[in-house]
Amino acid sequence: MAAAPPLRRTDSARGEFSPLKHFVVAKKKISDVFELLLNYVKETSDFVEDISGNRGLESITTADQKVEIQAYADKLAVIRDVLARRHMKVAFFGRTSNGKSTVINAMLRDRVLPSGIGHTTNCFLSVEGTDEDKAYLKTEGSDEEKSIKTVNQLAHALHMDESLDAGCLVRVFWPKTKCALLRDDLVLVDSPGTDVTTQLDSWIDKFCLDADVFVLVANSESTLMNTEKHFFHKVNERLSKPNIFILNNRWDASANEPEYMEDVRKQHTDRCVNFLVEELKVLDRAQAPNHIFFVSAKEVLNSRMQRAQGMPETGGALAEGFQERLKEFQSFERRFEECISQSAVKTKFEQHTIRAKQITEKVKTIMDTINIEAAEKRVAAMEDRDYQIDRLEFVKNQLNLLIEEIKKKIKAISEDVESKVSIAMGEEINRLHVIVDEFHADFHPSPQVLKVYKSELLAHVEEGMGKNLAFRCSNAINASVQTSQQYMIESMVPLLPSTAQSQVHMLVPNRTFDLSYDLNCAAICSDFQENIEFQFSLGWKALVHRYLGSVNAQKALKLVDPNYQVPAENSRSVVPVAQTPSSGPPSLAAAPSNDTALMTQEDLMIAMATNLASITSRTSMSVIVVGGVVWKTVGWRLIALSASLYGLLYLYERLTWTTKAKERTLKRQFVEFASDKLQLIVSFTSANCSHQVQQEMATTFARLCQQVDQTQKDLEENIRQLTANIDELETVQSRSKVLRHKATELEKQLEEFTSQYLRPQQ
Repeated sequence: MAAAPPLRRTDSARGEFSPLKHFVVAKKKISDVFELLLNYVKETSDFVEDISGNRGLESITTADQKVEIQAYADKLAVIRDVLARRHMKVAFFGRTSNGKSTVINAMLRDRVLPSGIGHTTNCFLSVEGTDEDKAYLKTEGSDEEKSIKTVNQLAHALHMDESLDAGCLVRVFWPKTKCALLRDDLVLVDSPGTDVTTQLDSWIDKFCLDADVFVLVANSESTLMNTEKHFFHKVNERLSKPNIFILNNRWDASANEPEYMEDVRKQHTDRCVNFLVEELKVLDRAQAPNHIFFVSAKEVLNSRMQRAQGMPETGGALAEGFQERLKEFQSFERRFEECISQSAVKTKFEQHTIRAKQITEKVKTIMDTINIEAAEKRVAAMEDRDYQIDRLEFVKNQLNLLIEEIKKKIKAISEDVESKVSIAMGEEINRLHVIVDEFHADFHPSPQVLKVYKSELLAHVEEGMGKNLAFRCSNAINASVQTSQQYMIESMVPLLPSTAQSQVHMLVPNRTFDLSYDLNCAAICSDFQENIEFQFSLGWKALVHRYLGSVNAQKALKLVDPNYQVPAENSRSVVPVAQTPSSGPPSLAAAPSNDTALMTQEDLMIAMATNLASITSRTSMSVIVVGGVVWKTVGWRLIALSASLYGLLYLYERLTWTTKAKERTLKRQFVEFASDKLQLIVSFTSANCSHQVQQEMATTFARLCQQVDQTQKDLEENIRQLTANIDELETVQSRSKVLRHKATELEKQLEEFTSQYLRPQQ
């Protein structure tokens, strides 16, 4: 190994450059890095928590990642707190009265710890700096601050506190303003002699495992003892290559035998080197001499205290060679400070730095995973959104085309239904007499029976015509409607989502379309008045009707007899205004006034002359000529015979005018009347049936369109949700990238720390 590095300063206690500052600076830097790292991990933990709490993003992260990052945050918080308490620790061991406490006092430049001849230190004493202006101490298990003056009572073997044993610790807090050595997080630990107890293992477990440097204070007037070696063998078993310095104290005694000084020094050095190299194997032979010093702690303490009081350092009784021993003590301090600073930085910070790198790498990997997962889901969401947009556009276009097509189809079917119903109803009106003839009920000319009879007849006609129309039209119309509805469904199904396609048939009622013909015969025939009074076929009224015609005959008879009533069978000439079946009984057209309804005498004469002229023509003239010839030929017998025949005919008709004849007459009158009335509502009824079909098909199509409209709304809502999800995924990607970059920056800082403080300098 190369020689020890050159010393770089003279006195750390004076506040000049101290290697201990290396540890302080490193501690601050690593603490700052860990603070940044902790904040970073907390930020990533919040980030993952936010993602997990978002239902649209929860699949991007896993519960294990969330727990893992939170565990890292907890671990870093513990490490940060540990780093804040970290300090450099040096433990002094040796046999009783070898001067361990005096060495510490000399380094502190004051009599801080009890020292003297015999067994002085009764327990472990630690000395560390405090920012307060006064010194104080604390006993183990208590936070009470006690006066520094009680240290002799507590720790001196001659004034020992019975509550303290050799394994107890008394912490001494010394103002940093009084000792520059304590300003750099350095703790000095004094111990009882290794020869006063057999509980070495408990000492090591309690006080040595976190020590950075061990100082074996030996007595140069003797040699290394087995108790000292035994203790450090145990330390070496528990720690990997501990840093050990050996101080051969009381070297001032060599001044009494100067002729043996070098031989004794060589003897002690060889034995110490063998102990460090051969037995403990913590150093090699080139390094070992740099860890062995020959000093007089008592001389250094007295000299420094005199200097602190403004007196010369060499004042008092000092043995010859003091300056060399003082320089060697200062050399020990510098070597010790350099060693403990390097060692403490490595032992206190290296594992934490490695752990920080591992955590940073793990968190960065999680951020990469989240970024990749978010990117994949974003691409999938964008593809899904594009598909949904195309699907929405397709549905809109197809729906518009179908609306136009279905409208035309509904119109065509409605027109076809109107035509079929109109034709069928016309045919049924022509065969109305068949339906009327099929009616059988009790008949009597009394008004009460007639009223019931006509009511039942109207119901029979209504039912019969309804059945016949249904038989003629309903099946074909129903088949056409169902075919059209099925076509609508088949056209609409491709526009619906798969979940709705299986339920689309529920929108169309599974029933046969029942077309209502609602003729409302009772309303349109409510003004029917029968005329079943006996009417002789050759009576004068009948003859007037025969020669003048029905309309003119009524007018002529009304002119002759003002009390004459228009026969019921001719009342149909007064045409009612067409009404819908649901609008109640149709009202009659406004009756003409008497001035227009009654024929004037001049009009009557003209009509009679016209009819008489017609008598002279055709068959009438032939009958008169023949009658005149017969009269001339036969005479009164013909007249008598004619009168007899006329009487017999009257008698025959009178006798045959039975109830059945009256019923037949009523049915005939009703057929004539109802046929005219029904003709008036043919167009209305056919239009009504057409409207029913149109309404049925329009309702079905409207339900399907409503379902398609809902599909469009669902697609639009899906597109909005996908857009929002894409935006969220973009935000997740952006944040994960930012957090990953932060991790990279932290890795750089950790690597810089490793290069600057943990790797050996060339």
